[in-house]
Amino acid sequence: MSLVRLNIKGISYSQTQNGAYALILNEVDGDRKLPIVIGAFEAQSIAIALEKEISPPRPLTHDLFKNFADRFDIVVKQVIIHKLVDGVFYSSLICERDKIEEIIDARTSDAIALALRFQAPIFTYKNILDKAGIYLKVNPKKKEEDEETQDSILMDELVANELEPNKPAENFKGKTLDELHTLLDEAVANENYEKAARIRDEISKRE
Repeated sequence: MSLVRLNIKGISYSQTQNGAYALILNEVDGDRKLPIVIGAFEAQSIAIALEKEISPPRPLTHDLFKNFADRFDIVVKQVIIHKLVDGVFYSSLICERDKIEEIIDARTSDAIALALRFQAPIFTYKNILDKAGIYLKVNPKKKEEDEETQDSILMDELVANELEPNKPAENFKGKTLDELHTLLDEAVANENYEKAARIRDEISKRE
């Protein structure tokens, strides 16, 4: 199976779950985006790694892992999101020590937080992107500038550990497939990636 390289587009607020965020991965040589719902701690850790000028006073868990790996000459060479089951993404760390490669299972949010610290590339398989990727058709420059401003504000708030008030999660189980596809299109159009990810996962369970 062919691998597709991804980069990090940004982090979006969850509009339905307290303390949850949607990590948006972007296809490097394409237009598809892969939203992954992650927790607040992982979102903060990723945000701090993206904001290279910010250094926490004490090492975060992912920083500790990086320091530990550096001390014992272990390098994370790449991260592969290799499986999607019932809306859950499974990832692997491809590590190397003394020219010997090892594959370590990891949660996708942890794997990406570590990939940033090791400057390691992130990949997924084409069939996973075909199944879970979302096309975004909005291209105006102003929209891109607005997104950059929103991402910047969100990064500042994540670093400060500010969370949104609790909101009830929307239940999609009573919707038909046609209704779900309509809701998915609306969520993508509104750039509500976290909601789009949950709708996509519900569709994936039924198809």
